[in-house]
Amino acid sequence: MKPWLQVVLVGGALLAVLDIVNAATFWYLYRGTSPVAILQSIAAGILGREAFKGGTATAAIGLALHFVIAFGIAAVYCIAYRLWPAVLERPILYGSVYGVVVYLVMNHVVVPLSRAVPVPFIPAWFVDNVLGHILLVGIPLALVARRYGGPRAAAS
Repeated sequence: MKPWLQVVLVGGALLAVLDIVNAATFWYLYRGTSPVAILQSIAAGILGREAFKGGTATAAIGLALHFVIAFGIAAVYCIAYRLWPAVLERPILYGSVYGVVVYLVMNHVVVPLSRAVPVPFIPAWFVDNVLGHILLVGIPLALVARRYGGPRAAAS
């Protein structure tokens, strides 16, 4: 398997799982929100408020959409490390920066352009979401990229 494809598949799956577990845990502890409702909120990005009436079917759409987005995030990181190989040399630094970039793009571009229901500003969610994108999205993805996308991986 091509190294970049391993980064997309392994890194994307890893960050998808870590990110959704973080969101589901936060919202369950904060407001008692079920994981199904969290997944439906992702589906609401394309279905609007109707997503919350679809039960597990729209939750499954939300889960699939979450993974597609995660694979896309991993693919963009692959482009970055191919253009700037130094990205692989400092995964904590560049992973952290990428996590913040992903947070900003998702929350200030993707979600506003979607049909998702806006979430009011909640300081605890803001902190969790930013730190989650750094620690559970950017850094793990950067470490996977270093493992599978580095020069040693390309030589094998």
